[in-house]
Amino acid sequence: MLKKLFGFDATQHSVRTEIYAGITTFLTMAYILAVNPGIFSALESQGMPTSAVFTATILASVVGTLMMAFYAKKPFGLAPGMGINAFFVFGVCLGMGHSWQFALTAVFIEGLIFIILSLFKVREMIAHAIPASIKAAIGAGIGLFIAFIGLQNCGIVVAHENTLVSLAKFNTPSVILALIGIFICGLMVVRKIPGGLLWGILLTAVIGIPMGVTHWEKIVSTPPSIAPIFMKFEWSQIFSWDMLIVVFTFLFVDFFDTVGTVLGVSMKANMVDKDGKVDGIGNMLMADAVATTAGACLGTSTTTTYVESIAGIAVGGRTGLTAVVIAICFLLSLFLGPLFLAIPMSATGPALVIVGVMMVSNTTAVNWEDFSEAIPAFVTLLMTPLCYSISDGIMLGIIMYVLMKLTKGKEGIRQISPAVWVLFVLFVIRYAQQALN
Repeated sequence: MLKKLFGFDATQHSVRTEIYAGITTFLTMAYILAVNPGIFSALESQGMPTSAVFTATILASVVGTLMMAFYAKKPFGLAPGMGINAFFVFGVCLGMGHSWQFALTAVFIEGLIFIILSLFKVREMIAHAIPASIKAAIGAGIGLFIAFIGLQNCGIVVAHENTLVSLAKFNTPSVILALIGIFICGLMVVRKIPGGLLWGILLTAVIGIPMGVTHWEKIVSTPPSIAPIFMKFEWSQIFSWDMLIVVFTFLFVDFFDTVGTVLGVSMKANMVDKDGKVDGIGNMLMADAVATTAGACLGTSTTTTYVESIAGIAVGGRTGLTAVVIAICFLLSLFLGPLFLAIPMSATGPALVIVGVMMVSNTTAVNWEDFSEAIPAFVTLLMTPLCYSISDGIMLGIIMYVLMKLTKGKEGIRQISPAVWVLFVLFVIRYAQQALN
């Protein structure tokens, strides 16, 4: 039964490990429960209640993750995406002056387009067309990116007006706890303790209690209603130029963020065939598309596959059962939000740092002796964390790939597939458009 439902094979997988993996992934994703409503709080005065966004965030995550569990049978968690939620609020609504109903309509249309593209395997075809060296670099770039996010979340890396980022002073309880957490999580994986990252997070959170970092006022809360934002679309401007621009932006960012996450995490989990193609990627992308459409109906921004899923995969999660556990945790957070949110980022951030270490091993698959392969791979690897964007890392890497192959003359040109040429043109147009605007 479990094999049919979730792709779980008792001869290869462990129920306990899948549960560990699901809880671990959830804990590294749980910050979205606080961050997403926090971002949308800027629209409270426009009639979009922050409390309703909290519930919508959870329900969208549950729907998307269950779709990943039952349809794709993969151990990925889904939730409203970071970055694109900020574009929704500060770009579309506050920047362009549109209503949040207009933005939700754009997300809904984006989801429908993704469903169509997934049905005709367009997204799958593009994912397979990405050169092998870029695929390897995507995974390593995600590793640096997620480690950077972890260091930021727990306060070890902070903003600096001159150098943009800087190392924090080790004089606050939260930073000291984060350093302890890195040691504990590192110890767990070095000693190969089952569910090590999960136990590392929980133990760090417990240590944070006497330090005054981990605390909560209550455990149970009643979930707010989503009635004020449920199915609130604005159809009067669907054929406007602004709607076209917004939908295109949502499409572009979500498309390559998702493809990059699925490729990078799947390669790390060895869920690829001998040709480097991801097993079941079509179903994963369809689950992501349905999740986006459902999220728009529920009242939140684009729902996407989370790169933090690698934390659960690092623990050993390999099937849809891991995703079911993630979804159950999200569902419980409807009522136990204060308890889950009591685990500080100083406890979850260290786990992401250790996961980053695991991800950079993908760089061994890059042919560093061939500079026409190495330079594009390095650009992808470097720009993903520096641009704070998986999609920008991929796009800049593909552009550099074509340019470097062109320097080799006819030999290099023959190595560029038609699909990569199409991507190259699209990406150049994309950045040209940004420059003109």
